[in-house]
Amino acid sequence: MKYMFCLFLLFPAMSNPYILFDFTKTSNLEDWRIVDDVVMGGESDGNLSINNAGQGVFEGDISLENYGGFSSIRYYFDAIDLENRTKVILKLKGDGKDYQFRVKANARDYYSYITTFSTNGGWQEITIDLKDMYPSFRGRRLNQPNFSEKSIESLSILVGNKKEEHFKLVLDKIVLE
Repeated sequence: MKYMFCLFLLFPAMSNPYILFDFTKTSNLEDWRIVDDVVMGGESDGNLSINNAGQGVFEGDISLENYGGFSSIRYYFDAIDLENRTKVILKLKGDGKDYQFRVKANARDYYSYITTFSTNGGWQEITIDLKDMYPSFRGRRLNQPNFSEKSIESLSILVGNKKEEHFKLVLDKIVLE
């Protein structure tokens, strides 16, 4: 029995991670979409590509012209069951700017559940508790409960810091845990 106890100390209960997206040299980006403020007349310009190291690079320029000011990438997928999964982990290298992470339980919902995370210029693992994400539409928080859905069908990363700037976010993995 003493040995059994030691095994529990050495190997605590492990979660069941699910890789939402692993950026590699052979990653297919066809299910990712760029959504910039040009959809409403703005002039921001973002791009998603794979670099020589096999990482995703979300990069571009934010313009405030014509009431613009954001760029985002969206990833659509078949519904993923969240049973026993409560967090999203982003492995990334930022540029010192703030970004929003967004999810939708149903890709056709008009609103997203969002949270903001800060980058520090180095490699980071950002952990996001799904229950802390709040519903928002066009920058306005909705009077609804925080995320408590059973599945997700899309995710987004958005930059929009209310200033003209160049941005660059290098992405390695996005994991549900």
